[in-house]
Amino acid sequence: MESTKETTPGTPREHVRCLILGSGPAGYTAAVYASRAGLNPVLYAGIQPGGQLTATTEVENFPGYPQGVQGASLMEDLRKQAERFGADLRSGMATRADLSFPPYRISIDSGQEIEAETLIIATGATARYLGLADERKYAGLGVSACATCDGFFYRGRTVAVVGGGDTACEEALYLSSLARKVYLIVRKDYLRASRVMRERVMQTPNIRLLFEHNAVGLYGEKGVEGVHLLYRQGEADEQRVSLAIDGFFLAIGHTPNSDLFKAWLDTDARGYIQTLGGRPLTRLPGVFAAGDVADPHYRQAVTAAASGCMAAMEADRYLLTK
Repeated sequence: MESTKETTPGTPREHVRCLILGSGPAGYTAAVYASRAGLNPVLYAGIQPGGQLTATTEVENFPGYPQGVQGASLMEDLRKQAERFGADLRSGMATRADLSFPPYRISIDSGQEIEAETLIIATGATARYLGLADERKYAGLGVSACATCDGFFYRGRTVAVVGGGDTACEEALYLSSLARKVYLIVRKDYLRASRVMRERVMQTPNIRLLFEHNAVGLYGEKGVEGVHLLYRQGEADEQRVSLAIDGFFLAIGHTPNSDLFKAWLDTDARGYIQTLGGRPLTRLPGVFAAGDVADPHYRQAVTAAASGCMAAMEADRYLLTK
């Protein structure tokens, strides 16, 4: 059954069996599986076609690439694979959702309105940054928001992690097993992390805590070579210091791209869509969430791809029971 288009006053409307929002590993993998199941999926790529991996240089921990692969190349491979099986891949992003009853209605920024029998939300999450111009300048050249993804490249080198919560402590501990030295830059004069994480960080000899420091800039010729810091920013005795580092890791959290769906789906305190029983099911029948938008714990390309696979299989099963 192909998608069908229906014109209504003012707004073109299209009916599809499976609509996928997002084009990261979760979205493209869902498109592969949904296409092979004969669901004729339509995928809208969203604000960042290919997802966060397109801003990453080399990816070494995705299965099937023994020599590693550039993030943009990996996403291009996934896109071509989805196209090969017939997925209808489109540019554009969702601007409004009405999930009050099926078929679910999604408005696209082009003015198109989609009616979907099943909906796979794979809109991802956005890493939080400090807002420094240098973060963009050195993106992929020493600036990272994922120690698990990029820590390998800093074996035996010196890195800095920004943050004071559990995530920052976890990132610093992970990097401490690879890097020669890890600076943990903390804005406050204490760690917000849980007691066990605080103790682990403080007991790790190659982690140095820099309390009451704020990163205000980065420097380097071809990549990050150091960070400019302000000690006790805004106070009478504030001091500006520069610290030589090879890598700069942000660990101040992620924001799931779930705002459109919060009126209809359950989310946790941080906005991650809550799924049921370890599966990509939401509380609405025929609506599934996959990838980082529903994953506050792992946020890896391989786990996102796996959840995209599961979401498409669940969508197929749901349609078979209708």
